Amino acid sequence: MKLIDGKQIAAEIKAEIAKEVAKMIDDEDENPHLAAVLVGEDPASQTYVASKEKACQSVGMLSSVYRYPAATTEKELLDVVSFLNMDPEVDGFIVQLPLPKHIDENKIIEAIDPKKDVDGFHPANVGRMVLNLPAYVSATPFGIMQLLERSNVETQGKNVVVVGRSNIVGTPVSILLSRKAKTANATVTLCHSRTKNLKEICANADILIAAIGVAEFIKGDMVKKGAVVIDVGMHRVKSDKTKSGFKLIGDVDFEEVSKKASQITPVPGGVGPMTIVALIQNTLKAAKKEIYG
Repeated sequence: MKLIDGKQIAAEIKAEIAKEVAKMIDDEDENPHLAAVLVGEDPASQTYVASKEKACQSVGMLSSVYRYPAATTEKELLDVVSFLNMDPEVDGFIVQLPLPKHIDENKIIEAIDPKKDVDGFHPANVGRMVLNLPAYVSATPFGIMQLLERSNVETQGKNVVVVGRSNIVGTPVSILLSRKAKTANATVTLCHSRTKNLKEICANADILIAAIGVAEFIKGDMVKKGAVVIDVGMHRVKSDKTKSGFKLIGDVDFEEVSKKASQITPVPGGVGPMTIVALIQNTLKAAKKEIYG
């Protein structure tokens, strides 16, 4: 069994980005600028945004965070989005999800200028991705595709099973892997909570992507010997074996599955770092106007 080291691959990509950013600055171009909007006090969201700030700094990009209380109204947030859409100094921005329940997430996402939608959630970018046109691809699927490519995982003609049909991960990654492309050309089965014979379907996968959002859902008897396993999940659970009293686990029972997999992503240190670096890559594309010109 070989670990797919997302942390190491992300570091390699960041080094590549840093060189591009340095050249842009040397050529007296604008320094790429990523902004994040954070509403409320969700601990996971705060940690994620802090990681994005750190990643930007590590490659020489500018980073801004707009923080607002949970009581912020939908109208107030829409005004913030409008301001960032118009700000010429911001190349791309994200509105960190989840939002407080009184705010319609879809309304906020649709208000973002697609040219600055580096999260890749706007319908325009999703549609362009589906049609195989240049687009900002949402960060986790983009990161997964790079993990597979840079780990030399053969996808062509392989049987891929994606467990989880969210618009953020499962659905887009299933589309990307079915494409006519070097790291694609797979036969993809998209499964979910209503799928019958899920265990048997997973056990036939050459590549299994777990993005169902249930801790340790994928057990050893659901995985074929020699399969490649990508674990998208991240859950904070209590543990008496750590100093903090908590540990992070994924959607895959790592102890069981790692004994059968040929390659597997750990949690943490697998997909997570790739999600962040993919967002930085999208920001660089926005600054260079590669998608929309």
